[in-house]
Amino acid sequence: MSQTPWWSPERHADRRPALLARNRIQGAIRGWLGAEGFLEVDPSALQISPGNEAHLHGFETRAIGNDGVGHPMYLHTSPEFAMKKLLAAGEERIFAFAHVWRNRERGQRHSPEFTMLEWYRVGEEYTALMADCAALLRLAAEGAGAEVLRYRGAECDPFAAPERVSVAEAFDYYAGVDLLASCEGAETDAAALRGACRAAGIAVREDDSWSFLLSKVLVEKIEPHLGHGRAVVLDRYPAAEAALARPAPDDARVSERFELYACGVELANGFGELTNPVEQRRRFEAEMEEKQAIYGERYPIDEDFLAALAIMPAASGIALGFDRLVMLATSAPRIDDVIWTPVDPLIR
Repeated sequence: MSQTPWWSPERHADRRPALLARNRIQGAIRGWLGAEGFLEVDPSALQISPGNEAHLHGFETRAIGNDGVGHPMYLHTSPEFAMKKLLAAGEERIFAFAHVWRNRERGQRHSPEFTMLEWYRVGEEYTALMADCAALLRLAAEGAGAEVLRYRGAECDPFAAPERVSVAEAFDYYAGVDLLASCEGAETDAAALRGACRAAGIAVREDDSWSFLLSKVLVEKIEPHLGHGRAVVLDRYPAAEAALARPAPDDARVSERFELYACGVELANGFGELTNPVEQRRRFEAEMEEKQAIYGERYPIDEDFLAALAIMPAASGIALGFDRLVMLATSAPRIDDVIWTPVDPLIR
C-alpha cells in the first residue's frame, strides 16, 4: 500500500477517476430504483443495538441525556432494524445508501466504515431481488464505462444472467461434502459435518463447531470459484445460517437467503424476511449466547424492533456492499481506492 496519504494532490489525481465513476454509479442506481417505485430513506446510524449476529462487531458509544445520565448506544452494522420499522409503519418499497460501521474488519475488501445499499420489497418474493442484482451489475459497469467487472485477475460479465446455485450444490461440487446430511430442520450436527469434511480431505479439529466448518469450507473451497465469467447467486442457505430469513416452504433445512458473488467477491446478502417476533427473539438470543462464548460480550436486543416485526408485512430485503461493487466496476484492487475519504490506515 502506498505511504502517500490519500489527500495528497498527486494521489488524489490517481484516485479521482474511480471516485467520479462511483458518483455516476450511485446516481444511476438511484435513478433506476426511483423508476422502479422505490423511496429513498435516511435511517439514523445511532441505535440501541448494532445487530445481533454472533460474528458482527459494533462500535459502542454513550448517549448522555439532559439529566447527565449516560446510556450505551451503537453505530449500526446495517440499517436493517430501522428500515424494517419503516415497513411496519406502512412503507412498501424503500432503499438507503447508508454508512455502516463494523469493528474487527479491515483489509483489501473491508473497511471499518463503508457504504451499504439496502432495499426492501413488500409483498414480493425474494427472487425479485435476484433480478434487481442483475440490473445493478449492469448499471455499475455502464457507470464506470467497463465491459467486464474485474478483481485481482478475475473477470465477470455484468451483462450475462447470473447463475443460480444452492449452497448444498456448491458444497457437493467444490468440496465433495453433503452439507444437508448434517441438518435436521434448523438443528445441526457438528459431528456429522466434521466426518463429511474429513472424508473429503478437509482438515478439521474435534472442537470445530458446525457453523465454523460451514464458514471454513465456504471461504476456502467455494467462494474463490464463484462469479468467474458471470455472477453467481448462491441460494438456499441452511436455516441455521439465516438469522433473519424465513424458512424455505419446501425444505425446513434451508432458508430463503442468497448471496451474490462476482469475481470471487461477495457483493450482497438477500432474504425472504422473517416476520415472526417469537422465532426472531429465539434466534437473537442463540446468536448472543454464541457471541458471549466466543468473544466474551453480547449486545442488547432491540425490543422496539421485535414489536415492529409483529406488524411488519411479508417482504424481501437485501444489503449490497456498494464500495465493493464500485471496486469491481473500476478494477480497483482495494476498497480504500473507491472511498472518497478512507478510514485512517493505522486502523488495521
